[in-house]
Amino acid sequence: MHWKSMSLSRCWLLLCLLLAAETVPIDKIKVTKVEEPEVQATVESPDTGLYYDRYLREVIDVLETDRHFRDKLQTANIDEIKSGKLAKELNLVSHLVRTKLDELKRQEVSRLRMLIKAKIDAQQDAGIDHHALLKQFEHLNHQNPHSFEPEDLELLIKTATSDLENYDKERHEEFKQYEMLKEHERREYLKTLDEEKRKEEEARFDEMKRKHQDHPKINHPGSKDQLKEVWEETDGLDPEDFDTKTFFKLHDTNGDGFLDEQEMEALFTKELEKIYDPNNEEDDMIEMEEERLRMREHVMKEIDINKDRLISVDEFLTASEKKEFVDADNWETLDEQELYSEDELQEFERRLSQQEHELQMKSDDLLKQREALQLQQDQLQAQKFEFQQAVQHLEQQKQTQQVHPPAGPNGELQFHQEKQQAAPPGSMQALPPGHDQPQGLNQPAPGQDQPQQ
Repeated sequence: MHWKSMSLSRCWLLLCLLLAAETVPIDKIKVTKVEEPEVQATVESPDTGLYYDRYLREVIDVLETDRHFRDKLQTANIDEIKSGKLAKELNLVSHLVRTKLDELKRQEVSRLRMLIKAKIDAQQDAGIDHHALLKQFEHLNHQNPHSFEPEDLELLIKTATSDLENYDKERHEEFKQYEMLKEHERREYLKTLDEEKRKEEEARFDEMKRKHQDHPKINHPGSKDQLKEVWEETDGLDPEDFDTKTFFKLHDTNGDGFLDEQEMEALFTKELEKIYDPNNEEDDMIEMEEERLRMREHVMKEIDINKDRLISVDEFLTASEKKEFVDADNWETLDEQELYSEDELQEFERRLSQQEHELQMKSDDLLKQREALQLQQDQLQAQKFEFQQAVQHLEQQKQTQQVHPPAGPNGELQFHQEKQQAAPPGSMQALPPGHDQPQGLNQPAPGQDQPQQ
């Protein structure tokens, strides 16, 4: 199963900052006015995973070229951006920026229409309303496909915010589907075994489950015990010298003054290694990533006060002063929780069976089409063979009917002319009807007698 590896904090900053050069909240950016523009290294932000990711980035790139919009952005807070209030400032940006945004929107609408056309062509359904299908794309105003208005910026911000916030929820659902499929395949395999083999397989499964659950104690994520273990075993420092502020600076790997979600997840590696080993058959690495996600979500929920998906040093220190930081409850791992109910598994198997049935029907239909095409091809081959046989037969007949002149004794060609009876001297051959005998011809020579009448 494929899992996205992007940093959600950077995705959020791509949306909220519209600057994306560093992962710093908007209300923390310090403005430094300089005479000459600074040349900064381009930092490639990770893919947000949104289907309109390119459009989002291009809009951001254009907006950050406008000085007025940048100034307003630097004084805005997270709530103002998430609510879409900042979109009203679009009316005050330069004409050049608005023109570029108009062109970007036209390109995006054109791209969406191409996607719709491809979907319709695939379904071979010409009765679908293109305009109605555009309504499913909520990141722009489809009723005005020609110009980029404040409403478009507001829709883009709100839609991206909602989609990113639902990202973790979608990952949990994907994992749940994965676990149910795994259990379904296990049960189906057991059905193929006889009673003795089935008992052996069940015993082997129970043993693997027991071995997986047999691991050292898991510290509560974000607790003092968990952080001290990282301090000692990962950082190689004396646990007696543990200091929360120093710990924060050590693990702020990009030095921006905040712990983002990637930096937080890195802190749980030591705990996860207690449960999962890629070399053990009983340990599932996909389950390990789900466990990491659960740990990160829990810590963010407890520490991230302003819900900007970043932990500031003040938030970190405030959390360390709570009672739960020192006296934390035990952490329940995935194997201690019910990931799905039996009813959910049965419903999953029903949908799976229906999908398999539909796929089988399509496969049978394709097989019939293939057989029909093969039959047509065989018929064409037979017709082609018959035609070739007919042509060959005609060629043979032509060769046998051809007349060759006889050859002489020395191989020379010999021509035979028809023998005609010679006319007596002085006689004339009969002329065709209508032709008179020329005068002077066939007259007796002087001294000869005329023929008797």
